[in-house]
Amino acid sequence: MEKYVIEGGNPLVGEVEIGGAKNAALAILAASIMTDETVTIENVPDVRDTNVMMQAMESIGANIIKVDRHTFKINGARIHNQVILNEGIKKIRASYYLIGALLGKYKNAEVPLPGGCNLGTRAIDQHIKGFRSLGATVNVRHGSVIAHAQNLKGSHIFMDKVSVGATINVIMAAVMAEGKTVIENAAKEPHVVDLANFLNSMGANIKGAGTDVIRISGVPKLHKSEYAIIPDQIEAGTYLMAAAATQGDITVRNVIPKHLECIYAKLSEIGCRVEESDDAVRVIATGRLGNTQVKTLPYPGFPTDMQPQMTVTLGISQGISIVTESIFDNRFKYVDELARMGSDIKVEGNTAIITGVERYTGAEIDAPDLRAGAALVIAALSAEGRSVVTDIQYIQRGYEDFHLKLQKLGGNIRLVDEPEETDLFYRDPAFSVVVS
Repeated sequence: MEKYVIEGGNPLVGEVEIGGAKNAALAILAASIMTDETVTIENVPDVRDTNVMMQAMESIGANIIKVDRHTFKINGARIHNQVILNEGIKKIRASYYLIGALLGKYKNAEVPLPGGCNLGTRAIDQHIKGFRSLGATVNVRHGSVIAHAQNLKGSHIFMDKVSVGATINVIMAAVMAEGKTVIENAAKEPHVVDLANFLNSMGANIKGAGTDVIRISGVPKLHKSEYAIIPDQIEAGTYLMAAAATQGDITVRNVIPKHLECIYAKLSEIGCRVEESDDAVRVIATGRLGNTQVKTLPYPGFPTDMQPQMTVTLGISQGISIVTESIFDNRFKYVDELARMGSDIKVEGNTAIITGVERYTGAEIDAPDLRAGAALVIAALSAEGRSVVTDIQYIQRGYEDFHLKLQKLGGNIRLVDEPEETDLFYRDPAFSVVVS
């Protein structure tokens, strides 16, 4: 089992190149099979979730050619059925994007219910409501969502709550439906906009993406396209938070600063210096930072995927901070792990009351999910002494070359594959960074 062994205490300093957005890539990969012509997608992050998605697409007949590590040519002309049997797809939340893509093109889909990180209830009721509004029959049987329609017709759909996944799924189902579709109370996240831009590049007619009302005029078919995925807002934010937690100086490059405003505004509020340029953001932290209040909200609010990283940073800042989670109901599981490192955090319902301690201390900790796992690595890098982070398969779902990028920033982190090798590190006082 792979794990990270980390010697903490060094400020992270330098520049890091940000890859393509995982959440955008998963939606765009699914949508790429909606034409019989070849689509070229660039800036695809090489992470477990995108690889699992492409394996599932290949299992039903999609032809995928790897041009280079981050570029793929995809052709869906030979898809032979719309039933996903790939076991791996159950492990990622974005499996449900294949429902919208297959239903939109073939009027038929059978896809396993989504998995991913256990962050609490992830109801798909808004997805089903949207599909049914377009004329589909939808049932959940034997752990799969089964959707079918003779034909799809445009409809006026009001989302009962803001849902990124449902917004994306309904967009895909509606782009080739007859007539016009209006989605109200739609999600405004950057990856919703990226999907709409991608589909428009294929001949779709989508307007209003990035606002709470999206209007879609159905088209008969989609065509080939070449498209580059946007940079990953959450990967960039994670490194900016690492600069704050380790009292470092990190510049993230290949980013869209507008997407990061809600993150670096909070870092500025607690005492970081922030510098922004056309495609880069730099965060400098000198000395111990201050306290604040944070509430996660749909975009453009503070993202739920940055909540653990923010909590870790506030855990070693001065004073008392309050973090409220309003998106998921089970996102503070990592607090128990952080307590092993000496944190003083009390969770009451969906709120964490954080009393900053002077420093964390090294410990053996488990990554409970993707973003919390990354946050615990940040805690370990800022801590006094050595830490071991296990269950890092969660982290590898969404961060490409995480330990290698941290090493280039000066982090003493090593990827270890054998349990006994960890024991050797504990006996070896000459621990140093080794590139693996």
